[in-house]
Amino acid sequence: MADQPVRPPQLARAGAWLTCHGLADVRPTPLLATRLATRRGTRLAADVLLAAFIIAVALIHTVNRPDSTAVGGPGPYRLGSLLMLTAVVAGLVLAQALLDRWVRRVDRQAAAALPRRAAHPVRLGWRTVLGPPHAAFAAATFAGATALAVRALAEQDSTAQYAALVLLIGLCGIAVGMVVQLRHILTHPVVADDEVSLTADVIMRVEDARYVATPSVVWCLPAVSVLATGLGRWTAAWLAFVALSVIALALITARTARSSTVAQHAMSAR
Repeated sequence: MADQPVRPPQLARAGAWLTCHGLADVRPTPLLATRLATRRGTRLAADVLLAAFIIAVALIHTVNRPDSTAVGGPGPYRLGSLLMLTAVVAGLVLAQALLDRWVRRVDRQAAAALPRRAAHPVRLGWRTVLGPPHAAFAAATFAGATALAVRALAEQDSTAQYAALVLLIGLCGIAVGMVVQLRHILTHPVVADDEVSLTADVIMRVEDARYVATPSVVWCLPAVSVLATGLGRWTAAWLAFVALSVIALALITARTARSSTVAQHAMSAR
């Protein structure tokens, strides 16, 4: 995408993005339009990828789900299905890494064409880019989901045990992918040549980090495994967990500074 000319619709979308972030008096540049178009493309691809991942997990779980009357450890057919699921999770992490590589490649090419490079006045760490509330929420969500899955392993119902294993494998893969993506967001070089593009760079980092840290897949995984175990205490606990975490995210989003405000504070720090 970095090698292709910027089209007028991309510039128009970049102008709308600037207006939305309080920079209506700034003229959109091909650099900004290219970076935003790349991120839109990767987010669309990531959404399609996650949908395919959920479908694959649901198929593996449904086809290989043990009989609810079965008791005891996992048999060979269950081990095979878990190996298939592990391969799907590894494929998800690899695909996410390739999408991150695409974004970094476009940013690198755009930075190489700049006559000069600007730098942020202060180092942008995770506290600035992601923020403690979003970081704590993501960590608490994964910890809560893992605790519920581990608790289900103590059940005598083999169907619930199998669903818990499916969840644990999926959670491990999603957590690894999230950490890798956040690391790339925090460490990739600045792509800016003036104060305006520097502000836009901060805004994009903040939006990228918050998008990655939203545990959408964690909320979707129970639908393809837990709900198939039937109504019970474990299912009720998962439904309450998802509902409460969605409410918590809404409150955090409402009470946290917008990405443009974070950028302004970062730019004013000297």
